[in-house]
Amino acid sequence: MNTVTAQDTLAPTAETFLRAVELTAVEPQFHDEAYEAATQYVPWPKAYGGDMVAQAAAAMMRSVGEDRQLHSMHSYFMRPVDIGAVVRYEVEKLRDGRGYSTRSVRGWQDGKTVFAAMGSFQVPEDGPEFQPDMPAAVDPDSLRSAADVLAGVEGDAAAYWSRGRSFDMRHVPGPVYVQIEGEQVPQQAVWVKAFGQLPDQADGRATRDLHRTALAYVCDYTILEPILRAQGHYWAEPGLVTASLDHSMWFHRDGRLDDWVLYAQEAVSGQRNRGLATGRFFDRDGRLLATVAQEGMIRAAR
Repeated sequence: MNTVTAQDTLAPTAETFLRAVELTAVEPQFHDEAYEAATQYVPWPKAYGGDMVAQAAAAMMRSVGEDRQLHSMHSYFMRPVDIGAVVRYEVEKLRDGRGYSTRSVRGWQDGKTVFAAMGSFQVPEDGPEFQPDMPAAVDPDSLRSAADVLAGVEGDAAAYWSRGRSFDMRHVPGPVYVQIEGEQVPQQAVWVKAFGQLPDQADGRATRDLHRTALAYVCDYTILEPILRAQGHYWAEPGLVTASLDHSMWFHRDGRLDDWVLYAQEAVSGQRNRGLATGRFFDRDGRLLATVAQEGMIRAAR
């Protein structure tokens, strides 16, 4: 399996995400199916949590029939995962009904459970639809990219934020990389789009699943930021330590992550060095694609 290095972040590319969700089928040891995938380069001590969310989602998707789609996923981040390491995902087929399937998946590294998730799949049905309106937001093409914001800022973190995440991310009202740009309020929005076209598959299901996996992958990058913004913190703040604790995601409609998607986020609560935030993904036509809720640990230097 390939992993991305610091040198690979020099040119923006979607390959980092595509490498992250490359699965290799292996013989199961505990459950019904097993797959291995490698975490990708990040310039800090532990692997990016979105690697595990997307890899586990992809493993569960492999285990169900072609007639059904992932509609919800609930996850726990249990231990830090090494960068560039292989994680083994064991999938248990808990139920296959006429309309729904349920899966459990555990990620293992060095003989220890590092990640656990449950997922539910549905055979699509026709029915009435409802969704909230998409919030008003500045056109993404008029906003600065992360590379523009961080031009002249030295260091591996700035290089990674600029080019190494597979996705162009443009903040409203402004990012929280090396300072808080914009108001210190408990909400923000981020326009997200893959660096380059994501590959279409001959199988329509594979294309649909790839873009849902991309949503699962990208959601963890910025979901704690409205909490940081509200509490007056930024990513490069000396002594700041953060970690994802648990994560829930609901998939509502199909969309493409190689076109701009608005990720509208809000901090719900912050207490005892933990914070909860929610997010909604809308495509450019205003269709609600997915909803996210995530709790994280946020510890500032004392």
